[in-house]
Amino acid sequence: MDQIARLKEIVDNSDNIVFFGGAGVSTESGIPDFRSVDGLYHQKYDYPPETILSHTFYRSKPEEFFRFYKDKMLCLSAKPNAAHLKLAQWEKEGKLKAVITQNIDGLHQAAGSREVLELHGSVLRNYCEQCGEFYDAEYMLHAEGVPKCKKCGGPIKPDVVLYEEGLDQNTINKAVQYIREADVLIIGGTSLVVYPAAGLIDYYNGNKLVLVNKTPTGRDSIADLVVKGSIGEIFSQL
Repeated sequence: MDQIARLKEIVDNSDNIVFFGGAGVSTESGIPDFRSVDGLYHQKYDYPPETILSHTFYRSKPEEFFRFYKDKMLCLSAKPNAAHLKLAQWEKEGKLKAVITQNIDGLHQAAGSREVLELHGSVLRNYCEQCGEFYDAEYMLHAEGVPKCKKCGGPIKPDVVLYEEGLDQNTINKAVQYIREADVLIIGGTSLVVYPAAGLIDYYNGNKLVLVNKTPTGRDSIADLVVKGSIGEIFSQL
C-alpha cells in the first residue's frame, strides 16, 4: 500500500484527528517562508528577518519594522489551498478536532476551519497599544509609516508573537490538551525546528503520528507514517 493510501486509511478510520502545521501549509498559497532556501532569509535587507521581527527591533526601529512587515508579512491576496480546504472539510465531517498552526495568515479560518489555535498570533488582528482599539490588516497595509490609532494616536501593534516574546499560555494549554487526547496527529509543512511550538508534539500519546513534509525532519524516525511531498497535492488526493 502506498503512503497516500495508508494516510487515507488512517484518516478514514478516525474521528479524533489533530493537525499541527507550519509554513509549508501556507507557501502553496503564495506566502513566503522564512527558512526555505528561496525564502525571506536569503533576500537582501539591512538586517536579517529574525532581527527585524524581534520585540527589541519593533521598539527601537518601528519604521524599519513596518516597512518589512507590510512588504513581506501582509499577503492579503493569498487564498486557501487544498490542504486548508481538506482540513476544514474533515472538521465539518466530525473527524478533525483542531488545527494548531504556527502560521499567522488566517487562511485556515478563510477555508472554513473553526477550531484553529494560532500559536504565533495573526496579522488579521491589530491593536492600539494605548487604548486597545482594533484594526484590520488592510488598515495596517495602507497606513503611512508606523500605523497610528485614529482614536488616540497611539501605535498599533500586530497581534503576532515576535521573537523574544512569549506564546499565549491559554493557547499552549489548549494545544497540549488536543494533542494529548488525539487518536491521530498529522504534522504538516513544518521542519519542527521552531521552539517552543515544535516541542508541543512531545505530548502526543497515540500511535498514529503522521509527518507530511517536502524535506526530512528530526522526528521522521519516530513517525508511524512519513509522506514526502507538497502538502496541498497530497491532501487533494485524500
